[in-house]
Amino acid sequence: MTFRRSLLGLAAIATALATFSVAAPAQTAYKPEYKLSLVLAPPTAWGQAGKIWADLVKERTQGRINIKLYPGVSLIQGDQTREFSALRQGVIDMAVGSTINWSPQVKQLNLFSLPFLMPDYAAIDALTQGEVGKEIFSTIEKAGVVPLAWGENGYREVTNSKKPIKSPDDLKGMKIRVVGSPLFADMFTALGANPTQMSWADAQPALASGAVDGQENPLFLFTVLKMQNVGQKYMTTWGNVADPLIFVVNKEIWASWTPADQAIVRQAAIDAGKQEIGLARKGLVEPGKPLLKEIEGMGVTVTQLTPAEREAFVKATRPVYAKWKGTVGADLVNKAEKAITARKQ
Repeated sequence: MTFRRSLLGLAAIATALATFSVAAPAQTAYKPEYKLSLVLAPPTAWGQAGKIWADLVKERTQGRINIKLYPGVSLIQGDQTREFSALRQGVIDMAVGSTINWSPQVKQLNLFSLPFLMPDYAAIDALTQGEVGKEIFSTIEKAGVVPLAWGENGYREVTNSKKPIKSPDDLKGMKIRVVGSPLFADMFTALGANPTQMSWADAQPALASGAVDGQENPLFLFTVLKMQNVGQKYMTTWGNVADPLIFVVNKEIWASWTPADQAIVRQAAIDAGKQEIGLARKGLVEPGKPLLKEIEGMGVTVTQLTPAEREAFVKATRPVYAKWKGTVGADLVNKAEKAITARKQ
């Protein structure tokens, strides 16, 4: 009996060990390469966000997690509005994505595109680094994607080939390229412009030929893409909309990593986000805004609105703000407005 019990005991141990040996690799079955989607490549601040994150993760995991950058949203044939859906489906493993591009799938992200909601960088920080940011991350996680950190694409300023824009009247009749968001179409329509949604690949020849008069984008892109060479001779800094970026990982990919590596990837995203925000704001937060001086040196007329001039744009787009407040969610918008009012400057 003793011998039989010993055999049974050994068999049980063997079975337990066999079960463990099968289960363990499933928890740590890392892919040789993880695909990280980006709209823009380095040397843009957005592209640098992906590069810094990938480099930090590779170094801190000692090569266990290797990330390859896929700029130009090349994993989804350049259609940036499909990026979030592709993340949920597992076509994309990771991304540093735009709140604007993901807003068709996550309506709360339209918050950041409400016209003239965020008057300064302190207002952006009050949202992304506060309770509003946490609530939005919770919403994204419920949608099946794991959010880790915030980055920034910057304030989207308007340029054109025709004349200085100082009032809504100056925009009337202008053909303006806008991103694929209905909110942007509503905003420019309210200002009397003729908004045209198109990818950036299509926008560049349209601007160069004069088929489109203007566009709106963060200022660092103006210098990187040399927009003065596609007819953009006039710029107005109006600070109507800013575009935070979000570092994310597909839910299944995230679950496949050990808790220790999850912590490393999360902290690397936070560190990369802080560095990238600094790059996105470079030349715009220093005295004299040297980036504007650089753009003027390219032969561009830069118009900085007075408070009264800016207020005219605010009033003209207020109906759009009110319409989209309901889409975003009145409670979230009210919470955002309170956070901005209470912000530290």
